[in-house]
Order: sequence, then C-alpha cells, then structure tokens
Amino acid sequence: MKISRKEKSQLILEGLVTLGLIGLLYYAAFIILSRMVLAFPGIIRSLWIFGDAIISVHSNQAVSITPFFGLILFVIATIAIHWRLKRRYRQMQLHHIISELHYIAEGHYEHRIATDFSSDMKKVVESIHVLVDSTVQAMEEERRIEQSKDELITNVSHDIRTPLTSIIGYLGLIEQGSYKDQEELLKYTQTAYNKAQQMKILVEDLFEYTRVRQTTTPLTLSEFDMVQLLEQLAADFEFESKKKNMQIEVTSKQDVIMMEADTEKVVRVFNNLVSNALNYGDDGLQISIEVEKIESEVIISVNNDGNPIPPQSLNQLFERFYRVEESRSQETGGTGLGLAIAQSIVELHGGYIYAKSDEKLTQFIVHFPLHPAQNNEKIVSRESNSKNRFKNKCELMNDEK
Repeated sequence: MKISRKEKSQLILEGLVTLGLIGLLYYAAFIILSRMVLAFPGIIRSLWIFGDAIISVHSNQAVSITPFFGLILFVIATIAIHWRLKRRYRQMQLHHIISELHYIAEGHYEHRIATDFSSDMKKVVESIHVLVDSTVQAMEEERRIEQSKDELITNVSHDIRTPLTSIIGYLGLIEQGSYKDQEELLKYTQTAYNKAQQMKILVEDLFEYTRVRQTTTPLTLSEFDMVQLLEQLAADFEFESKKKNMQIEVTSKQDVIMMEADTEKVVRVFNNLVSNALNYGDDGLQISIEVEKIESEVIISVNNDGNPIPPQSLNQLFERFYRVEESRSQETGGTGLGLAIAQSIVELHGGYIYAKSDEKLTQFIVHFPLHPAQNNEKIVSRESNSKNRFKNKCELMNDEK
C-alpha cells in the first residue's frame, strides 16, 4: 500500500515519540535500581539472578549497565518501536480500506481495493470484494425479479384483456338486443362463454404456476409405477390424438419402474408435454413416450415427429408466457405457462427438464429422481443443481449445432 507524505511523517513522529518514551522509562528504572544498589548493595547482589552481568558498581558510588544488559535493552526497545510502527501502519491500512469502502458505497460497485497488503489484511480485502460482488448480484437479482413481475403483469393484462373485451362486446350486443334471431343470440352467447373459458384457463394456469414456483410447496409423495402412469396418460389422450391423426405410444426398457413422487403434479407435467406435442407438432404422425430407469433416476422422453422448434427458441421454451409463435393468439396457442409449470414441478422434485429438436424429432427429456428430497433445504439445493444441469445441457446442444 502506498502511503502519503503526511502518513510517512506520522510514522516517523510515532517512532520518535516511542523512542523517547522508552528512553524515559529506561532512565527512570535505572535511577531507581541504582539507588537501591547503593543503599542495599549486599541484599541486591544476593537477590539478583545474574549478579554483575546486569549492573556494575564503581567505587561504591557510580552504577552503570553492563554491555550485555545494554544490548538486551536495545533489542527490547527495537522490538517495541517496530511493534508500535507496525500497529500504526495497520491503522493506516484500515483507514485506506474504510475510505475505499465509502467510495464503493457511493455507487462505484465496479471499483476494487488494491490487494498489496499483508496476508491477514489481504484476506480482509478479498472478503470485502466477495461481499460487494454478492451484494451487486443480489441487487441485480432484485432488479431482475422486479422486471419479471412487471413483465408478468403486462403479459397477464394482455392475455386477459383480449377475451374480456370480446366478452364485454358480445354481452353488450345481447343487452342492447342487437341480434337478428335466436340463432345469432346463441352464437353470441357461445362466443362469450368460450372467451370466459379462456380466461378461466389462464387464471388457473397462473395460480398453478405461482404455487409450484414456491420451493416450500409441500409434495404429497406416494409410490407408483411410472410405466403404468404413462400408459394410462396415453390412453386418456387417445381420442384427441385420433382427431389429429396421430398415435401415442409408450415404450420402456423395464416393465415396472417404481418411484416416489407427487402423482398429481407428475401427471400435470406429462399432460402439458403431450398437449404441446399434439397442438404444436404440426404434420406429425406419432408421439412416442420413452421411459428408462438409470441408476437412481428415471428418464422420460416425450417425442414427436412434427415440425422442429427453431434453435433460437429452445433455450426460451421454459420461460413463462413464451410461445414459439409470437402472435400470442389464444386461438393458436395456450397461456404460455404450461412448460414453465412443468419445469417448476420437475425442479420441485429435484429433477430437471430440457428440450432438443431437429428435422427428424422434437424431444422433451425429463430426469426424475426415484426418491426426491422430502425437506425444503434439499429441494432448494437440488433445484439449483437442476438449473445448472439444464444450462449445461443447453450449452452442450448449442455447441453441437
């Protein structure tokens, strides 16, 4: 650390003052000792451990310090001065650090304190840097959350306003009697009802999304066969898939895969994935659900051979309200919360989900632990790990492309 001329002067003055105080202390001790030696020479000499090694008496009148003891006193004085100067220097270092901290606190968060200090002080400075970095990250995260809330309100307002405007419009026509006949009245009523249903779905999805996003959301764990659950799910979608001329097939390398999870939430995950495959897998002929148990987790892949997802959209699929089609029309798309809900449920169980897509196949791959953590701390930890694994998967897929 570079010190100013004023600080150098203070160090010199500190050394001189310390030297003067030590000199006065030595002189006072010498006077007292010499008086005692002259007054009681026999007693002092008999009690003194080193005898004549410390003091010498000349003609019973003059007392002087021996060279050996003088050297010891010099070493003690040097150590004392060095300690005082070092202590003073450390105070100056702290003053510099505090001054730079005030500068950082004024908003200069990118500023860094010089680390050319001693080992202990260097650790303090490095700890300060870590604290500043974590504070900046927390502030950025808070800003991101605030921005995210604003986006949430904007998107919800947009998606609710459109059907609400239609409902008000058609009900207004009915109230004013602006219809030709009973058939047109029923048409207006049906349209208003359909728009109200859209609003209901949006509100329910929004409620489900905010509920599963809480890491403290309790899981009602039960043991079940994942293969059987997926086969039942495929059977539930049989009618809808036939309407779209598609087939749903479940394949597994194991006949039975027993695991623990919240079955209601797990069903919601695969309902969303299969619904997406049916709604957006245009020109596709088949949806295949592949399930496999590997060590302590079960891996489920929901595949469809429809149109591929653009590469630029893959990493954004699980963001709330994101849709590959940008019109945000509820006639061609859902609420945009389905995949975000699915991801939150998977992470709540300690797993992770990601997507892959090419000209041949679009895959949504889910990793579930066989036995999820049952306390919130483990769930939070696994959620963090799952996000890192998901991020790594995305980066790996981008590299492959």
